[in-house]
Amino acid sequence: MARRIDVTGADGVRLAAWEFGDPPKNGAEPAESAAQHAPGVLLLHGLMGRASHWASTARRLSARYRAIALDQRGHGRSDKPPQAAFTRDAYVDDAEAALEQLGLGPTVLVGHAMGALTAWQLAAKRPDLVRGLIICDMRASALGAASQREWAEWFKTWPVPFATLADVRKWFGEDDPWVERPNPARGAFYAEVMAESPDGWRPVFEPEQMLRSRETWVFDAHWEELAQVRCPALVVRGLDGELGRAEAQEMVRVLPHGQYAEVADAGHLVHYDQPETWLTAIEPFLDSLGDP
Repeated sequence: MARRIDVTGADGVRLAAWEFGDPPKNGAEPAESAAQHAPGVLLLHGLMGRASHWASTARRLSARYRAIALDQRGHGRSDKPPQAAFTRDAYVDDAEAALEQLGLGPTVLVGHAMGALTAWQLAAKRPDLVRGLIICDMRASALGAASQREWAEWFKTWPVPFATLADVRKWFGEDDPWVERPNPARGAFYAEVMAESPDGWRPVFEPEQMLRSRETWVFDAHWEELAQVRCPALVVRGLDGELGRAEAQEMVRVLPHGQYAEVADAGHLVHYDQPETWLTAIEPFLDSLGDP
């Protein structure tokens, strides 16, 4: 089951939120009513991702939580206005608006990559709305101008349009120069963000908007916001991901109530590479939070 809920983000941008599991049941209480009283979880994808990348996580959590994944602006089924703001404030304000309109707060925020940065910035801004935080493979250090140039050049290498989804899976899973060894999960991840057009398969996002989003955070470090997070927080890294162990452990130290977990045999797409091991890593933390 996937149920779409439209919410309004900053500057009136229409956002699509998704429930991917049956609402939690609470005894004889109707499922829909029980869902409104269940603890909330909001899942935020990373750059170029979409809410459906969280489907397996949301379905697992839906037995106990009202778990909702958000297509962030410029992504998935949410609006992609050409002149919209793709700033840090816009992403954070969108997530804040979604929490308030969905009635999820105080919630647990779960974010991957850029979505994790949005999550901890919102947790620092609105501690009343966030009771727990899970950060998945996102660095707090500045990545710098060279990183942004590499991404701009990488987009130019994409052989779009792709003739078939099989071509998408093969290119991103094997042929992409950024792939060190065959990675079928990576191919499947990118196939999920493609849509069929008259001339073939193209991404559902605009690469230029992705670069605009990215340039608002790659030049800055984000340690100060981490230190402002008051709720319990779990930092999760894939053993072969982009977040190194030393930096992850420093993030745990900087967080006032930080914890650490790592997932073996996983790269940057931790929750997509190893969904079961990922859930095994986060469920004890969620259990420790109890119910609000």
